[in-house]
Amino acid sequence: MTEALSMATDVAGIHDRLSRMFTAASRKHGNNYQAHPSDIIIATYPKCGTTLMQQIVHGLRTCGDMDFGEITDVVPWLETSLDVGTDIYAEQKAWPKAFKSHQTWEEVPKGAKYIYVLRDPKDVAVSFFHFFEGWFFARGSLTIDTFVRDFLLGGTRSGGYADHLRSWWHKRNDADTKMLCFEDITKNLAPTVAQTAEFIGIDADADCLAIASAQAEFAFMHAHQHQFDDHPIRLKRNVLSGLPLETQGSKVRAGKSGSHSILSAELLERFDRIWAEEIYPITGHADYASLRSELLHV
Repeated sequence: MTEALSMATDVAGIHDRLSRMFTAASRKHGNNYQAHPSDIIIATYPKCGTTLMQQIVHGLRTCGDMDFGEITDVVPWLETSLDVGTDIYAEQKAWPKAFKSHQTWEEVPKGAKYIYVLRDPKDVAVSFFHFFEGWFFARGSLTIDTFVRDFLLGGTRSGGYADHLRSWWHKRNDADTKMLCFEDITKNLAPTVAQTAEFIGIDADADCLAIASAQAEFAFMHAHQHQFDDHPIRLKRNVLSGLPLETQGSKVRAGKSGSHSILSAELLERFDRIWAEEIYPITGHADYASLRSELLHV
């Protein structure tokens, strides 16, 4: 009998569908990619600004190409490449080759250049909830507090935020790594685009910098959100995961910071406790604002 396809209505259902979304073989294939020193790997914990940085890098290397179905078509996701049929060794539209990854430093392919983007973990939680609602679980079936407490803080397929950050923190001053905060990318978009061009080795003129900056603005990306919604993955993996073929979602939802005020006081306190116990001992920063201030001066 064919399994009925449906979105989850509880956390156990989310885990069940996620367990079938991507295979261990595909993850291993991506981790084993033999990188070239000019390759760019945009490495993030999910919902920290990955799509924004994919758009910036692709805009810089093509001076504004938008002739793609979805951003992952031109800046592939390494860990999913085998599952979705992407040849990560093929030539890309432009130089340098660029990829995204949600892997820790221990897992990610070595020998490339890395752009690591962080975001306030409380805002990450809100973004995660909205991204999963309507794809992995039915709208209205879970409160945001339940989702964050029982799913996100237990660790996703990308692990936990604190573990991910701790694995990458030692790279912040290395010449092959540029570490940025999502809030500062959006606040200082044009300067960040110019700095990114220099880091990835693109001698972009003023017109190219202006185009890449304009196309990374929230309004532009929101107007083109079908190109930033993971629909190729949905088409190839939803049914295999027990999900309906047609689900909704976008990686370009609000483009704002500070949305975590909708979380309960109990959850906000728990995030602070996790920071104090798991992130402060490694980074020496008592909170995200302090860490962000350091990275502005790296």
